[in-house]
Amino acid sequence: MDIATMVGMLLEGFGTTIQIFVLTLVGSIPLAVPIALARMSRFAPLRALARVYISVLRGTPLMLQMFAIYFAPYYVFGIELTTDSKWQACIVAFIVNYAAYFAEIYRSGIQSIPRGQYEAAEVLGYSRMQTFVRIVLPQVVKRILPAMGNEIITLVKDTSLAFAIGVAEMFSTAKALVASQVSMVPFAISAAFYWVFNFLVEIVIGFVEKKLNYYHD
Repeated sequence: MDIATMVGMLLEGFGTTIQIFVLTLVGSIPLAVPIALARMSRFAPLRALARVYISVLRGTPLMLQMFAIYFAPYYVFGIELTTDSKWQACIVAFIVNYAAYFAEIYRSGIQSIPRGQYEAAEVLGYSRMQTFVRIVLPQVVKRILPAMGNEIITLVKDTSLAFAIGVAEMFSTAKALVASQVSMVPFAISAAFYWVFNFLVEIVIGFVEKKLNYYHD
């Protein structure tokens, strides 16, 4: 098999990798907001529930979570598994896992804002919502962006774990090609794809950071 054919096959798998990446961000970034707020809630049971959620999702392997979500419908409810079940379990596992990480990043960013800024905004007549949107949120975004960037880059690489439940993303395609062609070239090509994609992510994050430079601590 020539290099061009290998690249074509890997690009097909890379399309699935990008889908996992995008859907995870679309689902986990907003989901992390209520989790972070629950984690900071004054209502102890809700705060404890959020802490347990974050602890379990961050303290167990993502691969194990995918297996649990994939097989739970069958073993718990007797629901027959289909080909689509693999994809659905993969996306759900990635979203709930990364939401736990993002929630802690949000929490650290919000709690890093000095209490005096809230009090000053109150004196100026701002409502709690206006204070958060106009004063707190821009500072939080700037402060959490480096940590968010690290997690997003990690997500790009973690998409390779989807092969564990049979989702045909780029890494599983590369493994199959290595086995059939008895060559390490597919691994090298896939590594280049991951690196280029992560490099593009870094550029985007760097661009956003520069745009936020007018917010000073």
